[in-house]
Amino acid sequence: MNQRRGDGTALLCALVLCNTVCLGAFGPLLPEIGRARSLADWQLGVLAGSFGFARMIADVPTGALAGRRLGTMLAVSPAVLLSGLLLLGSGGPFPVLVLGRVLTGLGHTLGMVGGLTAILQDDRRATGSVRLNLFEFAGMLGVLGGLTTVGLLPAAWGWSKSLLIASSPLVVTFALIPALRRRFPDRARPTPSAPTTPSPRSRTPTPPIVWVMFATGSVMSLSWSGVSQFLIPLRGTREFGLDREGVSRLLALAQVVDLAALLPVGWLADRIGRVLMLGIVLTLLGLGTWGTGLGSFTHFALGCALFGVGMAGWMLPLGVIREHTDLRALAWRTGLYRVGIDATSFLGPLICGILSEAYSGVFIALIGLTAVITGGRLLWRGLT
Repeated sequence: MNQRRGDGTALLCALVLCNTVCLGAFGPLLPEIGRARSLADWQLGVLAGSFGFARMIADVPTGALAGRRLGTMLAVSPAVLLSGLLLLGSGGPFPVLVLGRVLTGLGHTLGMVGGLTAILQDDRRATGSVRLNLFEFAGMLGVLGGLTTVGLLPAAWGWSKSLLIASSPLVVTFALIPALRRRFPDRARPTPSAPTTPSPRSRTPTPPIVWVMFATGSVMSLSWSGVSQFLIPLRGTREFGLDREGVSRLLALAQVVDLAALLPVGWLADRIGRVLMLGIVLTLLGLGTWGTGLGSFTHFALGCALFGVGMAGWMLPLGVIREHTDLRALAWRTGLYRVGIDATSFLGPLICGILSEAYSGVFIALIGLTAVITGGRLLWRGLT
């Protein structure tokens, strides 16, 4: 049984790795898309943020389906992603580009919520954080692959062709579909501790720490979306004169540091406590966010590295929620958590676009200060 579950985790990691390559490929190309389509900053914000908007509106429905249609969700995810990618890569008018970005967000949600549901339902407390971070590790490896590939492709190919070529590993996921359907069949038997009747909302009060985790996840998501999807590409290009390769390297720096820290952070969280570890990484995330928002180029680059360390704790709030939630309320609270995450993922680049590149750095720096204050409070809680 343990081997079978391990194989399932490996399948989920392979799926999320290939699904996220197109996410990494998009960021460095944002300035080129803006120039090629003559888009204003607010339009770039809408285009970048529509990914998070699609995930926000899809979180609760996909969470409700995960218990009964898990295999179908995982199998459909690559097809939806591919359709969105083809629309986005068509280079069509602005509404078509936004629709493509929305479909990529929907496809990513199907795979991410389905994968998280499968891992959380098979909770093993001794390695819970490591398994969640392993899933995140695979996703970040995919993002890094997209970033690296885009940075290596000739700029003369244009953003559309570069996006499609860099995202080509997505086709591998179609070969995984038969194995995913076998390992995660629809209509799985409910566990005795997870009845499908009365509503968990009316039976299980939400502990204060869970609400704190909702807020913490939202702060992390707002930082991630504003910095990686808007500020680094545009500030790097306009203020520091970086080309596509330079922007890709900075984004890749954050991803490499994230990958290097993910498994150690998960291992430490299982031993010193998730709340304490979350306080540490959130404080570093806040400092990195401030550096990318207002710092000189040196602080900008250092901020990218610290940002990567902070994002290594991306899964820790969900692990804390799992510690304080029985299976009857798990799907509901996971859905609520994901709504907050993806709402802020949508709002980050949108707000930055409305403020324009001139003022978005101040907004991001304020988010960084909020992260530092929140991280300090979690550190105190973890130590006491």
